[in-house]
Amino acid sequence: MKAVDLRPGVAVNLDGRLMVVTKYDHVKPGKGPAYAQVKMRDVKQGGYIEKRFGSSDTVEATTLDRRTCEYLYEDADGYIFMDSDSFDQFTMTKDTAGDSMLFLRPNGTATVLFHGETPLLIELPGSVELTVQDCEPGVKGATVTNVQKEAVMETGLKTRVPDFITVGETLRINTDDGSYISRAKD
Repeated sequence: MKAVDLRPGVAVNLDGRLMVVTKYDHVKPGKGPAYAQVKMRDVKQGGYIEKRFGSSDTVEATTLDRRTCEYLYEDADGYIFMDSDSFDQFTMTKDTAGDSMLFLRPNGTATVLFHGETPLLIELPGSVELTVQDCEPGVKGATVTNVQKEAVMETGLKTRVPDFITVGETLRINTDDGSYISRAKD
């Protein structure tokens, strides 16, 4: 596969190591050829590397299984998930799950990418609905547009929201950057 076709969640075999792409940026500088700046996580050793690929470079892609799973709860070892088809439970370490858990609440579903029986990555939808757990009250009579305050969501995610948002409201949150989109529709 061409390196410019890489996307987050794609697994590649790089120098004999299984790597999962976590971030991909296509860069076209003003001077010189375009390239792909890719951040990958080593599945076995757990570290991250960043690599630059030219537009003609190729990489060996590896097939991953996508399974719909339900997030059950957190314990000392990590996060417990259940496969929605086989009802098998498995633990995903905190390092493997990463910041994805800030967008998942217990009993929520997500797509988990597997290599064999090893969970590698949580694939999130474009947006999720989370409830505001804590935020400062809005200022009455504030007429300045686009006034924002910090809010803590039920999963621990901290984000900036408009001043009129109150505790207990359900909001749509962008999973790419954790930003506020809108109030959730009932």
